[in-house]
Amino acid sequence: MMAKEERARALNAQLREEAEGGGYHLNPDQGWTLGLASGLLVNEERYGYRACPCRLASGDRASDTDIICPCDYRDLDLHEYGACYCALYVSDEVLRGERELRPVPERRPDKRPSPRVASTAVGVRLWRCRVCGYLCAREHPPGVCPVCRAKADRFEEFVLPPSALPGG
Repeated sequence: MMAKEERARALNAQLREEAEGGGYHLNPDQGWTLGLASGLLVNEERYGYRACPCRLASGDRASDTDIICPCDYRDLDLHEYGACYCALYVSDEVLRGERELRPVPERRPDKRPSPRVASTAVGVRLWRCRVCGYLCAREHPPGVCPVCRAKADRFEEFVLPPSALPGG
């Protein structure tokens, strides 16, 4: 069996490759990312999934899906603060040294809404990739399209026709 440090280094390399392949960047501080990779492995052993090591996981996967790395809050944190909550992922500006890393406030709600309520919420913004048509529902478009790797500026706000809405 691979030693803990070797496993953390292997995961760190895997995360970096996946991040760069998806248009994201890991924090350039190797010591920092290695520590976070170790924490992800601990949580994977403890819970069976890679919960963010900087947050308190419940051990119930259904309750923690929002904090399984990469967490649901990563893209919004990157857009607003230049890094995700634990600073594993950083923006282009942070990577180039044009933006300083600062603490990111916790945006995870104390009580998560049920999926039924969340899926029928009105007022969620939709974004469409003009290159491949990928759709996502969030406050801002992703930094990079997960399908075709187009940058955020290739997204447009997508408005559903009234006939597509419930009761429309």
